Amino acid sequence: MDNEIQLISDGDGLAVIGDPTDVERFLASEGLLSLSKDLVLRRLGPLLRAGAGVAQAGSEIAANSGRWLKLTEESAHLYKKYGLMESKTPGISYAMVGKPGSIKKWLQVAEGPGSFLTNPAILAGAAGIMAQLARQHEMNEIKSYLATIDKKVDDVIRAQKNAELGKVFGAGLDIESAMTVLDREGQVDDDTWSTVQARTHTITDALGWALGRLDALAERVESTAKIGDLAKMAKEAESEVQELLAVVARCFELQDALDVLRLQRVLDESPDKLDGRRLVLKDDRQKRRELISQKIEHLMARIDAAAGTAHSNVLLHLPAHRAVVGSINQVGIAVDDFHRPLGIESGRLSLEATRWWDAARDPVQLKNAAAEAGRKAAIAGVAVVGVAGVLASRAVLAREEGGEEK
Repeated sequence: MDNEIQLISDGDGLAVIGDPTDVERFLASEGLLSLSKDLVLRRLGPLLRAGAGVAQAGSEIAANSGRWLKLTEESAHLYKKYGLMESKTPGISYAMVGKPGSIKKWLQVAEGPGSFLTNPAILAGAAGIMAQLARQHEMNEIKSYLATIDKKVDDVIRAQKNAELGKVFGAGLDIESAMTVLDREGQVDDDTWSTVQARTHTITDALGWALGRLDALAERVESTAKIGDLAKMAKEAESEVQELLAVVARCFELQDALDVLRLQRVLDESPDKLDGRRLVLKDDRQKRRELISQKIEHLMARIDAAAGTAHSNVLLHLPAHRAVVGSINQVGIAVDDFHRPLGIESGRLSLEATRWWDAARDPVQLKNAAAEAGRKAAIAGVAVVGVAGVLASRAVLAREEGGEEK
């Protein structure tokens, strides 16, 4: 059938394969052409040479092209519209669509004998390339994020006294060089792979260091009880959290690049193992995301507890309270900015500083303020009579006048 294309999805992206003109027309009809990227089907070359059955699909691949889309709200509707079905390749769904006769709409049709979808090896190979494109898309998103923060991540890394962390800069140069080789030559040669493979532990060690520092910061925040010390700690956390998240993001970016290179290496050397490696790397990536999310959630839980301490000490520490809330909001913004390129949902809302007159109406605030004032007066050897009364009088005045204590 003319005007026939094939849709393949791995849950992260969607591939559209067919005659170049048909592929472009289909994507244009869905308003998605500008969001698509070349699927780079030529990378399937090693797979086509692996066996006679697969090689027979070579002429079809040579005549076709493919475009890849990241699954987003805009592109995900194609799932329902064309009814993608699960294939025998784990995690891969597919559909055939075309324009039969004079019908202008694209409709789902039965797969033909020359379809990618009838060849498990080709389907697995296409899924491997899609996984590479998904990693490269995420790498670009992370690069954009790192470009927007005030401090350059490589400067942050070089400034650290940890010797192993300093090696990340050099590892990044090697990995980026390997990616250039892949882009230009379509494969990863032995020398390039040997250099990159020796750098893998550098990245995982640096990631572990950064996550450990986030844990240590959470413990410091949790152990800080005095509101004045908390304001200082929260201010320091603004810069430290952004720096640590920048290191984590850089490590995640480089690990994405390593995954791209690993997939290509398997495609070049053992194409029959490509699908298994794709699934393993996908699981590993998900575990990394979950670990990073857990560490950040733990930190934010400790910071939220600090916010509770600040909110309960407004009457005698209004400036410190406001400083803590402001710093916590800045940390929250840094976390949201970090989550965005990784596709991690974040529903955190900004905190609002409590106004003095609102605190003055709160019996708990009055009690806390009276108790603290009493402790300070007792330590100084000063009479404490009337402390609670003064605060209560101010609260009454604020309630009657509707104004803030100056």
